[in-house]
Amino acid sequence: MAKTRPGLSAAKPKPGKKDLDSYTIRGTNKVVRVGDCVLMRPSDTGKPPYVARIEKIEADSRNNVKVRVRWYYRPEESLGGRRQFHGAKELFLSDHYDVQSAHTIEGKCIVHSFKNYTKLENVGAEDYYCRFEYKAATGAFTPDRVAVYCKCEMPYNPDDLMVQCEGCKDWYHPACVGMTIEEAKKLDRFVCSECSEDDVKRSQNGFHASPVSDAKVESKRRKR
Repeated sequence: MAKTRPGLSAAKPKPGKKDLDSYTIRGTNKVVRVGDCVLMRPSDTGKPPYVARIEKIEADSRNNVKVRVRWYYRPEESLGGRRQFHGAKELFLSDHYDVQSAHTIEGKCIVHSFKNYTKLENVGAEDYYCRFEYKAATGAFTPDRVAVYCKCEMPYNPDDLMVQCEGCKDWYHPACVGMTIEEAKKLDRFVCSECSEDDVKRSQNGFHASPVSDAKVESKRRKR
Protein backbone atom coordinates (compact mmCIF):
# COMPACT_ATOMS: atom_id res chain seq x y z
CA MET A 1 0.00 0.00 0.00
CA ALA A 2 1.45 3.35 -0.98
CA LYS A 3 1.51 6.31 1.30
CA THR A 4 -1.24 8.80 0.58
CA ARG A 5 0.40 12.10 -0.24
CA PRO A 6 -2.66 14.37 0.05
CA GLY A 7 -3.71 13.09 3.47
CA LEU A 8 -1.80 14.55 6.40
CA SER A 9 -4.23 13.58 9.16
CA ALA A 10 -3.75 10.50 11.32
CA ALA A 11 -6.33 7.72 11.42
CA LYS A 12 -8.58 7.64 14.49
CA PRO A 13 -7.98 4.74 16.89
CA LYS A 14 -10.56 1.95 16.82
CA PRO A 15 -11.68 -0.29 19.67
CA GLY A 16 -10.15 -3.75 20.09
CA LYS A 17 -6.61 -2.71 19.21
CA LYS A 18 -3.54 -3.50 21.26
CA ASP A 19 -0.10 -1.94 21.18
CA LEU A 20 2.83 -4.16 20.23
CA ASP A 21 6.46 -3.79 21.28
CA SER A 22 7.82 -5.11 18.00
CA TYR A 23 7.07 -6.65 14.62
CA THR A 24 9.06 -9.18 12.62
CA ILE A 25 9.24 -8.24 8.95
CA ARG A 26 7.46 -10.81 6.83
CA GLY A 27 9.84 -13.36 5.28
CA THR A 28 12.80 -12.25 7.40
CA ASN A 29 14.11 -12.45 10.95
CA LYS A 30 14.46 -8.68 11.19
CA VAL A 31 12.60 -7.10 14.08
CA VAL A 32 11.37 -3.51 14.05
CA ARG A 33 10.43 -1.46 17.07
CA VAL A 34 9.04 1.98 17.72
CA GLY A 35 11.66 4.54 16.72
CA ASP A 36 13.22 2.36 14.02
CA CYS A 37 13.43 3.56 10.42
CA VAL A 38 12.09 1.26 7.73
CA LEU A 39 11.78 0.88 3.98
CA MET A 40 8.18 0.55 2.78
CA ARG A 41 6.93 -0.84 -0.49
CA PRO A 42 5.59 1.80 -2.91
CA SER A 43 2.54 1.19 -5.10
CA ASP A 44 4.65 1.96 -8.18
CA THR A 45 7.23 -0.80 -8.54
CA GLY A 46 9.42 1.52 -10.58
CA LYS A 47 10.01 3.82 -7.62
CA PRO A 48 12.47 3.35 -4.74
CA PRO A 49 11.01 2.27 -1.40
CA TYR A 50 9.53 4.91 0.86
CA VAL A 51 11.38 5.66 4.10
CA ALA A 52 9.52 6.12 7.36
CA ARG A 53 10.04 6.18 11.12
CA ILE A 54 7.87 3.84 13.17
CA GLU A 55 5.80 5.78 15.72
CA LYS A 56 3.45 3.01 16.87
CA ILE A 57 2.79 -0.69 16.24
CA GLU A 58 -0.64 -2.15 16.92
CA ALA A 59 -2.76 -5.22 16.14
CA ASP A 60 -6.52 -5.52 15.86
CA SER A 61 -8.74 -8.33 17.12
CA ARG A 62 -7.90 -10.38 14.02
CA ASN A 63 -4.19 -9.88 14.63
CA ASN A 64 -3.77 -7.64 11.59
CA VAL A 65 -0.75 -5.49 12.36
CA LYS A 66 -0.66 -1.81 11.47
CA VAL A 67 2.10 0.72 11.94
CA ARG A 68 1.75 4.45 12.47
CA VAL A 69 4.63 6.09 10.65
CA ARG A 70 6.18 9.49 10.13
CA TRP A 71 7.33 9.79 6.55
CA TYR A 72 10.70 10.93 5.31
CA TYR A 73 10.57 12.73 1.96
CA ARG A 74 13.25 12.59 -0.70
CA PRO A 75 14.24 16.00 -2.12
CA GLU A 76 12.46 15.28 -5.41
CA GLU A 77 9.25 14.60 -3.47
CA SER A 78 9.28 18.04 -1.83
CA LEU A 79 7.62 21.14 -3.25
CA GLY A 80 10.97 22.75 -4.11
CA GLY A 81 12.37 19.62 -5.76
CA ARG A 82 15.93 18.35 -5.73
CA ARG A 83 18.69 20.98 -5.69
CA GLN A 84 22.42 20.88 -6.33
CA PHE A 85 23.41 20.58 -2.67
CA HIS A 86 21.08 17.68 -1.89
CA GLY A 87 22.96 14.42 -1.48
CA ALA A 88 21.86 11.15 -3.06
CA LYS A 89 21.00 9.71 0.39
CA GLU A 90 19.42 12.86 1.81
CA LEU A 91 15.94 12.75 3.35
CA PHE A 92 13.66 15.30 5.02
CA LEU A 93 11.73 14.34 8.16
CA SER A 94 8.20 15.48 7.38
CA ASP A 95 5.16 16.28 9.50
CA HIS A 96 3.18 13.75 7.43
CA TYR A 97 1.93 10.87 9.58
CA ASP A 98 0.09 7.86 8.24
CA VAL A 99 -1.14 4.37 9.18
CA GLN A 100 -0.01 1.48 6.98
CA SER A 101 -0.17 -2.29 6.99
CA ALA A 102 2.97 -3.74 8.55
CA HIS A 103 3.14 -6.11 5.56
CA THR A 104 4.33 -3.21 3.40
CA ILE A 105 7.58 -2.99 5.38
CA GLU A 106 10.39 -4.35 3.19
CA GLY A 107 13.38 -3.82 5.44
CA LYS A 108 15.18 -1.68 7.97
CA CYS A 109 17.43 1.31 7.36
CA ILE A 110 19.35 3.91 9.33
CA VAL A 111 18.73 7.63 9.03
CA HIS A 112 21.79 9.34 10.48
CA SER A 113 22.22 12.90 11.60
CA PHE A 114 24.08 14.92 8.98
CA LYS A 115 27.17 15.14 11.19
CA ASN A 116 27.30 11.40 11.84
CA TYR A 117 26.71 10.58 8.18
CA THR A 118 29.73 12.65 7.10
CA LYS A 119 31.90 10.60 9.49
CA LEU A 120 30.95 7.24 7.95
CA GLU A 121 33.92 5.49 6.36
CA ASN A 122 31.64 3.38 4.17
CA VAL A 123 28.09 4.28 3.20
CA GLY A 124 25.88 1.24 2.79
CA ALA A 125 22.61 0.84 0.91
CA GLU A 126 20.74 1.12 4.20
CA ASP A 127 22.40 4.42 5.22
CA TYR A 128 20.58 7.75 4.79
CA TYR A 129 20.86 11.14 6.48
CA CYS A 130 18.58 13.97 7.49
CA ARG A 131 19.42 17.61 8.27
CA PHE A 132 16.03 19.25 7.65
CA GLU A 133 12.50 18.85 8.94
CA TYR A 134 9.86 19.51 6.29
CA LYS A 135 6.28 20.74 6.43
CA ALA A 136 4.46 18.84 3.69
CA ALA A 137 1.59 21.29 3.32
CA THR A 138 3.67 24.48 2.98
CA GLY A 139 7.06 23.25 1.78
CA ALA A 140 8.81 25.03 4.67
CA PHE A 141 12.06 23.70 6.13
CA THR A 142 13.55 23.76 9.61
CA PRO A 143 16.17 25.07 9.98
CA ASP A 144 15.62 27.60 7.22
CA ARG A 145 19.24 28.80 7.30
CA VAL A 146 22.32 26.58 7.14
CA ALA A 147 26.05 26.99 6.70
CA VAL A 148 27.19 27.68 3.13
CA TYR A 149 30.61 27.27 1.55
CA CYS A 150 32.68 28.12 -1.51
CA LYS A 151 32.26 31.03 -3.94
CA CYS A 152 28.89 29.62 -4.94
CA GLU A 153 27.67 29.89 -1.32
CA MET A 154 25.92 26.52 -1.36
CA PRO A 155 25.29 24.18 1.59
CA TYR A 156 27.57 21.18 1.83
CA ASN A 157 26.76 18.12 -0.27
CA PRO A 158 28.65 15.13 1.18
CA ASP A 159 28.70 13.50 -2.27
CA ASP A 160 30.85 16.29 -3.70
CA LEU A 161 34.63 16.57 -3.33
CA MET A 162 35.77 19.87 -1.80
CA VAL A 163 39.20 21.32 -1.05
CA GLN A 164 40.04 23.37 2.04
CA CYS A 165 42.04 26.59 1.87
CA GLU A 166 45.00 26.56 4.26
CA GLY A 167 44.53 30.27 4.87
CA CYS A 168 40.87 31.03 5.57
CA LYS A 169 39.89 27.37 6.19
CA ASP A 170 36.87 27.69 3.90
CA TRP A 171 35.95 24.84 1.56
CA TYR A 172 35.68 25.08 -2.24
CA HIS A 173 34.33 23.00 -5.10
CA PRO A 174 37.17 22.31 -7.55
CA ALA A 175 35.09 23.59 -10.48
CA CYS A 176 34.49 26.90 -8.67
CA VAL A 177 38.25 27.52 -8.42
CA GLY A 178 39.13 26.39 -11.94
CA MET A 179 40.20 22.82 -11.22
CA THR A 180 39.08 19.38 -12.30
CA ILE A 181 38.27 16.65 -9.78
CA GLU A 182 41.40 14.78 -10.85
CA GLU A 183 43.58 17.85 -10.27
CA ALA A 184 42.03 18.44 -6.86
CA LYS A 185 42.72 14.87 -5.74
CA LYS A 186 46.43 15.36 -6.48
CA LEU A 187 46.78 18.55 -4.40
CA ASP A 188 49.13 18.56 -1.42
CA ARG A 189 47.93 21.99 -0.31
CA PHE A 190 45.50 24.64 -1.52
CA VAL A 191 45.26 28.41 -1.00
CA CYS A 192 42.30 30.30 -2.41
CA SER A 193 42.73 33.41 -4.57
CA GLU A 194 41.68 35.78 -1.78
CA CYS A 195 44.26 34.38 0.65
CA SER A 196 46.93 34.40 -2.09
CA GLU A 197 46.26 38.11 -2.67
CA ASP A 198 46.46 38.77 1.08
CA ASP A 199 49.83 36.98 1.26
CA VAL A 200 51.16 39.16 -1.55
CA LYS A 201 49.96 42.33 0.19
CA ARG A 202 51.55 41.31 3.51
CA SER A 203 54.85 40.54 1.75
CA GLN A 204 54.80 43.93 0.05
CA ASN A 205 54.26 45.61 3.43
CA GLY A 206 57.14 43.75 5.02
CA PHE A 207 55.00 41.24 6.92
CA HIS A 208 55.08 37.49 6.48
CA ALA A 209 51.98 35.33 6.43
CA SER A 210 51.25 33.44 9.64
CA PRO A 211 52.32 29.79 9.54
CA VAL A 212 49.47 27.39 8.89
CA SER A 213 48.93 24.82 11.63
CA ASP A 214 48.76 21.16 10.66
CA ALA A 215 45.79 20.75 13.02
CA LYS A 216 42.43 20.60 11.34
CA VAL A 217 40.51 23.82 11.88
CA GLU A 218 36.76 24.26 11.53
CA SER A 219 36.01 26.20 8.36
CA LYS A 220 34.41 29.62 8.53
CA ARG A 221 30.66 29.43 8.12
CA ARG A 222 28.24 31.84 6.62
CA LYS A 223 24.50 31.70 6.98
CA ARG A 224 21.96 32.27 4.30
